[in-house]
Amino acid sequence: MRLALILPFCALPAFADVDRALDTHILPAQTELADTTQALADTAQADCTPQAVRPAFHIAYDAWISISHIQFGPLEDQALTLPMSFWPDPKDSTGKALARLTAARDPIVDDPDNFDDVSAAAQGFTALERMLYDPQPDADYACRLTQAIATGLARKSEAITHDWPAFADLMRSAGTDGNTRFQDEDEARRALYTALSTGLQFLHDQRLGRPLGTFDRPRPRRAEARRSERTLRHIQLQLAALETLATAMTDTDLTQTRTAFAEARQRAKTLDDPALQDVADPARRFKVEVLQQAVRAVQVAMINEIGTPLGISAGFNSLDGD
Repeated sequence: MRLALILPFCALPAFADVDRALDTHILPAQTELADTTQALADTAQADCTPQAVRPAFHIAYDAWISISHIQFGPLEDQALTLPMSFWPDPKDSTGKALARLTAARDPIVDDPDNFDDVSAAAQGFTALERMLYDPQPDADYACRLTQAIATGLARKSEAITHDWPAFADLMRSAGTDGNTRFQDEDEARRALYTALSTGLQFLHDQRLGRPLGTFDRPRPRRAEARRSERTLRHIQLQLAALETLATAMTDTDLTQTRTAFAEARQRAKTLDDPALQDVADPARRFKVEVLQQAVRAVQVAMINEIGTPLGISAGFNSLDGD
């Protein structure tokens, strides 16, 4: 989710509320991720069959999508973005990595302390989805691999969540003596805005753009989490999470931004294609394109009502990244 964003070094006004964003969005969502992935791991240990694990998988995956736009902080410091969710995956690295482990019946799946050494593509939510929704040639090994991935997700989530309070303190104390991470308050505010901006860009370009492809060459198989039919749910969850972050950042009314988010949510709600597999059908494709346009409208409103008042230029090229 690391997308280029050119940010000028200029003073930001005081209404960017770092404390509120941390206390009402980031920290609670991180705790939810740790709790739900631990429940997922416990479930897999008790019963590793796909039917037993799927409900906990969906709950934990919801928690991840709801905080995955926060790419800075402990997630970045521990280099866990791809091990948590290896997507986009244009070369099917996940399928290949899981196949290699299964073919070799690699015993590393029984070693939680070293399972993090396997390919990142075989570790996170995208790998676990494969284990739960694709046929598995070796049921015994699939069970152990499912347990290893679920346990690894819980361990990674706990490590991220454990480090967030200290990182939050660095954001709150930006500009104080000894704080080399955030040397002024502008940097902490800018980190939040960048998460918001790149989250919207990822939604526009990747979660919607990849399955859409082009009119002549739609790419439904590139849709995120299509096997578990979670593609549209991810879009809806990310819209909700990004709106929460946007409204937490400022005391202003954000009339345009709220209206644009409401329109995008309504467009998503009217889709009846949970995995975006019907994008080759012109009528159904049009509805997805309209949703993508609605996300762009959110981007524009966010620049006008948050980015520009914060002193971040509205002239950067992120909206031209189709």
